[in-house]
Amino acid sequence: MTAEGRPDRARVLVLLPSTKDAHRTVSLLEEAKVPATACADLAELCQKVRAGADAILITDDVILSDSSGFLAEAMREQPPWSSVPVLVLAREGSSPHVQKVASNELTSLTIVERPVRMHTLVSLVLTALRARQHQYQIRDAMLVREQQSAELRAQEERLLEADRRKDEFLATLAHELRNPLAPIRTGLQLLSGEPPPETARHALAVMQRQTSHMVRLIDDLLDISRITRGKLELRRERVTLGAIVDAAVEASRPFIDWSGHELRVSVAAPSLVLDADLTRLAQVLSNLLNNACKYTSRGGAIELVADRNGDEVVIEVRDSGVGIPPHRLTDIFEMFSQVDHAHGGLGIGLALVRRLVEMHGGTVRASSEGTGTGSTFIVRLPLARGAVSQREATPAALPPELRTEQRILVVDDNDDAAELLALMLEQSGYSTQVAHDGPAALAAVQSWHPEIVILDIGLPGMSGYDVARALRNEVRVADLALVALTGWGTERDKRDAAAAGFDAHLTKPVDARDLQRVLTRLETARNSP
Repeated sequence: MTAEGRPDRARVLVLLPSTKDAHRTVSLLEEAKVPATACADLAELCQKVRAGADAILITDDVILSDSSGFLAEAMREQPPWSSVPVLVLAREGSSPHVQKVASNELTSLTIVERPVRMHTLVSLVLTALRARQHQYQIRDAMLVREQQSAELRAQEERLLEADRRKDEFLATLAHELRNPLAPIRTGLQLLSGEPPPETARHALAVMQRQTSHMVRLIDDLLDISRITRGKLELRRERVTLGAIVDAAVEASRPFIDWSGHELRVSVAAPSLVLDADLTRLAQVLSNLLNNACKYTSRGGAIELVADRNGDEVVIEVRDSGVGIPPHRLTDIFEMFSQVDHAHGGLGIGLALVRRLVEMHGGTVRASSEGTGTGSTFIVRLPLARGAVSQREATPAALPPELRTEQRILVVDDNDDAAELLALMLEQSGYSTQVAHDGPAALAAVQSWHPEIVILDIGLPGMSGYDVARALRNEVRVADLALVALTGWGTERDKRDAAAAGFDAHLTKPVDARDLQRVLTRLETARNSP
């Protein structure tokens, strides 16, 4: 037991000139239910003081004979809150001298002249023990305050670190958004000057690629937010390994080609079936492929290898890039973590990969021999039981004989967005009109009779949901196809759109291929018997 702690039970140390008197005093104190211990000499007393004592009962002989101040030294070693009560039994007339010798060193000193009645002595000892109890209460309060102070300091450090990471994240986000915006703005300036066709094609390709990069960045941010809040839901179905790999490669192919990398894909058993969300697992592999592209010098080699291992599918994405230092192999999956800042990025892609894989009941880990040796990411996913899925990575194209000129009404309060979308649809062979609010949309439907309405949700006054419900309540346009095109893209937003009567939900900014797939599906359904 250290001096900072408290003994298991109150203990009075007794040192009297006569060993017999000491043991008799201890017995009398024990009878009064006061635990006591007799000490043979001053050295033993000091040793027990250091081990922990609640009070000391000694005689003036001990004080006066302690010329070297052993007891005072033991008392000085006590913690700040501790002042062990000392009761001194003094001969008649020795009290002033004892007081003079001991008062400078023993702060809790009580001098009792002998002879003293035993019940008086017990009473004095109990008073000393109550004083000692009060010291323990002070000690406990100090410990609580110290703990609270430590917790507050730790919390302050966490807040400062969070604030630092927030500032770093916002600065990085601004940097990552400005990077694609710069070539987009330059491309627009080039196109506004009527450049040669080859220059225009190149500028458009760059702008499309950079816009896709921005969309991926925003989508990753939203997905991480949804996962963190428990709002992201998997749409599980039986899907083949081949379909997942094909979808991932298709999504990453523009970035891979632009980076000049060679991609080798080897899927030993593409018909293996997983119970999974095809879109999310394709996103996992696409993120790993994009990550490999980013950290590999132009013209590098990237491999995607997939095979079965027992009841699991093992997918490896390998690259010949910068590699990963050994001490970073684990924390690169943490939020906002990057191998280095030279390659850009927010440091959320791998965090999203890990969380999506774990939501599927799988694992992901990184492997690398170190800097400059390339890296490998290994994803393990459980196989499903049952037949091979017939789900394909992309929907079937619309047969040419089913294709008819369709009228599409575009409704958006953003004039530029509505006009450009209508122009793009007209270039694809559709006939279009534009409306900028709910009442105008309802009037256009009645007068122009479109087959499809592409409808923004956040319209002024009358929301897109209100417009959809109004159209669904109109019998004359019961077969009208409604497509929600909105900046709100959570699972709840999609459910709300379906409840309001929409046939499809797309999130801004929409990719032309995604929009065409939806229009193709709606057109196919319309022409089906």
